[in-house]
Amino acid sequence: MSVSKSLYWKLSLYFFFFFVCWSSSYSLFSIWLGQEMKLTGAQNGLIFSVNAIFALCAQPLYGYISDKIGLRRNILLFISLLLVFTGPFFVYVYGPLLQVNVWLGAIVGGLFLSVGFLAGVGAIETYVEKVSRKYGFEYGRSRMWGSLGWAAATFFAGQLFNLNPNINFWISSVSAVILVGIILSVRINVSESELEKAASVTLKDIGTLFTLRSFWYFMLYVIGVACVYGVYDQQFPIYYSSLFPSREVGNQVYGYLNSFQVFLEAGMMFMAPFVVNKLGAKKSLILAGLLMAVRIVGSGLVFEPIGISAVKLIHALELPIMLIAIFKYLAAHFDTRLSSILYLVGFQFASQVGQAVLSPIAGSLYDDIGFRSTYLVMGALVLLFTVISIFTLFNDKHSKPQLKGKLETQQLT
Repeated sequence: MSVSKSLYWKLSLYFFFFFVCWSSSYSLFSIWLGQEMKLTGAQNGLIFSVNAIFALCAQPLYGYISDKIGLRRNILLFISLLLVFTGPFFVYVYGPLLQVNVWLGAIVGGLFLSVGFLAGVGAIETYVEKVSRKYGFEYGRSRMWGSLGWAAATFFAGQLFNLNPNINFWISSVSAVILVGIILSVRINVSESELEKAASVTLKDIGTLFTLRSFWYFMLYVIGVACVYGVYDQQFPIYYSSLFPSREVGNQVYGYLNSFQVFLEAGMMFMAPFVVNKLGAKKSLILAGLLMAVRIVGSGLVFEPIGISAVKLIHALELPIMLIAIFKYLAAHFDTRLSSILYLVGFQFASQVGQAVLSPIAGSLYDDIGFRSTYLVMGALVLLFTVISIFTLFNDKHSKPQLKGKLETQQLT
C-alpha cells in the first residue's frame, strides 16, 4: 500500500472513532441535561454558552500551535489521551457537579468538552486537511468516515440512553483508546522546508489577519449563518422527542433519525467536493446558507414527526457543502501557512462567539415563545445574513496571495 493510501485509511479511521467517541457522549447531550440532570431550557442555554466560551478560548491556541508544529501529530495524541477519560468524567465528575451547582458544573464541563471535542475537532480537521494536500487525497472523502462514525454511534445512542445514559459515556472512552493506537501508528515525513515554513508563523501574522476586510467579511458569514445551525441543534432533540407519545419513544426515534441523517451526510461528504468545484467556493457557501434557512424555517412551520424529520434531513446536504467550501474558500484567499489559524479562528472561533451570544437568548426564547416561533426567528436571521454575504464574500476570480515571509495585505479588485 502506498504512503498516501495508508495515511488516508489511518486518518479516516481516526475520524471514524473520534466521531464515535464524540457522538456517544454528545449527540443526546441536551436530552441528558434536560431529562437526567433536570435542567431548564435557560440552564441548558447557559451550559451551551459556557461550552462555547471555553471553546473559543481553546481554538486560537490550537490554531497557533497547529500551524507552528506543522504536520507533527502532537495535538492529536494529546486529544486522544484526554478523551480516554470521557466516561469517568461524565459519570463521576460532570453529572454530580451539575446536581450540586450548575455554574460550577458548567465551568468544569466546558473546559473538558471544549478541549476534547468542541475545539479539538477543528484541530483534527485542519491536521487531516494539511496531510491531504501534502499526499494528494481528497479531504472530504476522509472526513466522510467521521460522519459514518457519528451515524454508527447515534444509531444505538437513543436505545442505550433509555437503558442507562452512562453506557454511552463508557463507549466514548473505549473509542478513545482506539484513537490512541491509531495516531501512534501514523508517520508523516516532514521536510526541512516544511519545518521552516511552519516555524515562520508568528503571532504578528494572526494580528495581520484582523486588518483584512476579506477576513471580516468571511467571519460575518460564519457568525450570521454557520453558527446558527449549532444553536439550532443544541436543544432540537428536546423538541423532537416532545412530538411523540413518550420521551423514551422520542429519544429512540431521534437516535434513528440522527443516524440516518449522518449516513446521508457521509454520502454527501463524498459528493461535496464535486459540487463545490463545480459551483465555486462562494456560490457553495451561499447555497449552504439558503439550505440552512429553509431547514430552520421549515422546522417552525411543520409540527408532526414525519414533516419535522424530513426538514431535519436537509442538514445532510448543507453541512458537507459548507465544510468543503470553507476549506476551499480559505485556501483560495488566504495564506495557507495559517490554514489551522484561519479555520479555527475564522470559522470555529467565530462560530463559538455567535453561539455564546445566541445560546442563552435561544434558550430563553424556547421557554417564552416556544420552539416553533424561535425557529422562525432563527431562520429569518440566517436568510438575512446569507443575502448580505452575496455582496460581501469574495468571488472565486480573486487569486490567492503568494506565500511569503509574512501575510500579504489583500486588495479588492
